[in-house]
Amino acid sequence: MDSDVLAAMARWPDVPDAHGWLSLDARGRWRLHPAGDALAGGPGVSISNPGILAFIARNYGHDGQGRWFFQNGPQRVFVRLDAAPLILRQADAAGALATHAGHAVSRVDRWALDAAGRLYAATEHGPAMVEDRHLPDVLERMKLTSGQPLLDAAPGWLADPGRAPDATPAIPVIYPPVSLAPAPLAPLRGPAGKALGFVDRPEPVSSGNA
Repeated sequence: MDSDVLAAMARWPDVPDAHGWLSLDARGRWRLHPAGDALAGGPGVSISNPGILAFIARNYGHDGQGRWFFQNGPQRVFVRLDAAPLILRQADAAGALATHAGHAVSRVDRWALDAAGRLYAATEHGPAMVEDRHLPDVLERMKLTSGQPLLDAAPGWLADPGRAPDATPAIPVIYPPVSLAPAPLAPLRGPAGKALGFVDRPEPVSSGNA
């Protein structure tokens, strides 16, 4: 985080948290909700100012409960997540991955494909989803541990992960642009947030539950 943000947190430690004002969409775009309607599903307004986007990226983090937030000076602004806390994009022609905040990915511990065909990854930076525009090429570059392309020997469930039997085993796969270490790929069971450990709709804590 920025040094002035850390200083503000120390100087004003009791500033109330904010909810409903910021969201992150499935393509890694930040959206401001001037009406505070993020938790109600409001579409918000796209943030395009490069300086603001860079400031948010530098001061984006999470708490121990898996709630992600933007630390705006002394105030913690919790984020509605439309897909995942991090959105992955291919950063170069070789297929290297980076988060929407610009952090290079060097490790993926697991992959998961949900019923809608969205590919999630547990990275060193946190839970992430591959942006839809990059998904076909990411799958194309994946290999089995034998070196064979995943799509050349794809298991039946890969075409329809929502119908995979509960006992479907994970497949060790390698994504060479990131790492040559294999990581399991499996159908995603249940909500992505529950499976990967993040809260997609952080709610204010009522005084009775504090």
